[in-house]
Formats: sequence, C-alpha cells, structure tokens
Amino acid sequence: MWQRLLPRTGCEPWLQLVDSFPLPVCQFARAHRCRCFGGEAAFGYDVLLRQTFHGFRVHVLVAWPGVIVRFSLAPADIHETAVVPEWVDGRQGVVVGDRNYGSPLLRETLAPQGLQLQAPFKQARQDPWPRRSASLSRLRYRIDTVFGQLVDRYLIKRVRARDLWHLGHRLLRKVLSHTLAFLLNQGRDHLPLQLSKLVT
Repeated sequence: MWQRLLPRTGCEPWLQLVDSFPLPVCQFARAHRCRCFGGEAAFGYDVLLRQTFHGFRVHVLVAWPGVIVRFSLAPADIHETAVVPEWVDGRQGVVVGDRNYGSPLLRETLAPQGLQLQAPFKQARQDPWPRRSASLSRLRYRIDTVFGQLVDRYLIKRVRARDLWHLGHRLLRKVLSHTLAFLLNQGRDHLPLQLSKLVT
C-alpha cells in the first residue's frame, strides 16, 4: 500500500536526502541483560545525545519535499555509508547527506548508476568550500523535519516489539501514516509537512 501511494505524492525523485537516526531497544544500563533482539541489536553512538546506546539505526531516504521513499533497519554498529549502496540501487539524481556521508569511495561507487552524492566536507575546520557545505546543510534540514515528526508525533522510538518482524511492521505502519498525512495536506492545499493542519 505504501509503495502504491508514493507515485501520488508528486515527489521529486531526482533530489533525495539520506540520513539515519538511533533506535535504542532498551536502556543502556540494562543492555547486557536484555534478551530482546539477541544477536541482532548492537552498540552504537548517538551523536545528538553524545552517548552510547544499544539497538539499531533506522536509515531513511527522503525525496523532496519530504516523502519517505525507502528505509531500512541495521545494527547500530554498522556505519551509515555501508548501507547506502544497497538501498539506493536503481535510483538516479542527486543524494544529499551530512558530513558522515562525505566518502570519496562511496561517491565513486554511486556515480556509474547516475547517482551523484553531495555532502559537506568531513572536517568543518578544514572545509575548503564552507559556503557550499552551508547550502547543503540547509537543504538537508528537511530530513531533520521528517525525523522530528516521526519521533515526536509518531513516537517511533518507542520499541514495543521483541523481534525484528514486529519491529519492522511497526516502523512500516508509521511511515505509511506519514505518507498518508503528506497526501492529505496536498489535497487540502496545505504545505505537505504541516501535519498540525490535520489536527482540529
């Protein structure tokens, strides 16, 4: 159903944003005793909170102006650049990521399929093109808006599942709901990401 709704959104497939967010499955203090997702969850680092967590990372591909077109779940210790080639396969255009995606090797890997990866320079202090990096960061803020809606409105970080099948379907239902809200806003001539307009 979600895939059938995506063509109706009128999103721009040539401009895409990529990023990920942490999905802890338990409190860090209980991680060594947690029996959920045994052998699947892993330890990773949450840059925003500046602390280690136990769980997964949700990797998301968003088409402009804010439609989630693909997402995947990976252990928290898998680097963001490792999963990109697998789930952008068959897509073309421009992909904008944050500084973590500024990998020349990844850029060369995606180029033959017609996918151009743009990311700010890895080290901000040594950035030879600060204005370009600032422009890319402003463009990339749109995916932060989508993440904020998923976390605050859809409570996507509440893991009420004990296995990957149930967790995956829980995430899918929330992404489907976000896409439906996007379409409803379009039908009412609202800005597509103003989900508050749908609440009376």
